[in-house]
Amino acid sequence: MRYEWARTEPVRVLRNVAIVGVLGPAMDVYTRQRVDGLRHLEGLAGPVLFVANHSSHMDTPAILRALPKPWRDRTAVAAAADYFYEKRLLSLVVSGVFNTVPVQRKGSEADATVDLDRLIAQRWSLVIFAEGTRSRDGTVGKLHSGAAVLAAERELPIVPVHVAGTHESMPVGRAWPRWGRRPVTIAFGAPIRPREGEHRTEVMERVRQFYAAQGAQTPLDKRIAKNQRA
Repeated sequence: MRYEWARTEPVRVLRNVAIVGVLGPAMDVYTRQRVDGLRHLEGLAGPVLFVANHSSHMDTPAILRALPKPWRDRTAVAAAADYFYEKRLLSLVVSGVFNTVPVQRKGSEADATVDLDRLIAQRWSLVIFAEGTRSRDGTVGKLHSGAAVLAAERELPIVPVHVAGTHESMPVGRAWPRWGRRPVTIAFGAPIRPREGEHRTEVMERVRQFYAAQGAQTPLDKRIAKNQRA
């Protein structure tokens, strides 16, 4: 597997220092982070799939920082191969600091998840951004169902994660957060386990419902609003 060095013990120690000791205080200059729902991780054994919405490059460090250290030490992040792994220096940085694993956004679903399958077999949890790309307006886009397929095939729970406020602080197009200490909330939901015979889109609908319960505008909400204006 590529970038296996990023999961060695020395690199894990340095990663914790980078996320908690460097990036955390830096984000606190620009944001006020609150974490909700960590109780849902109590008594839960890994691996799990942390399925999150995505609107900012700030999402990854914010989620990793919010995780308790035992979880952070055994969690990798699915990252777009065509964005983060085209340039060697960038791929080394994101692999080392965030423990990313490249995922192909083009091609077959099997090709996209081959490295993820290997990590799961090694008992690593994964952060997966279900939209596949960052939201341009801060609302939640269409949720792809790859996480639901992985969860069903590997009999893993999905822990939905809703990130709010990062778009306002560091939207697409910005290389650095805006000044102003804007609020950022990381909310973890109750584990979602695929039921026997449940279609993958139905599993992701339960993830969408969690996002909506956190106040996020989701694809269904946008369609309802559009119909109401018509």
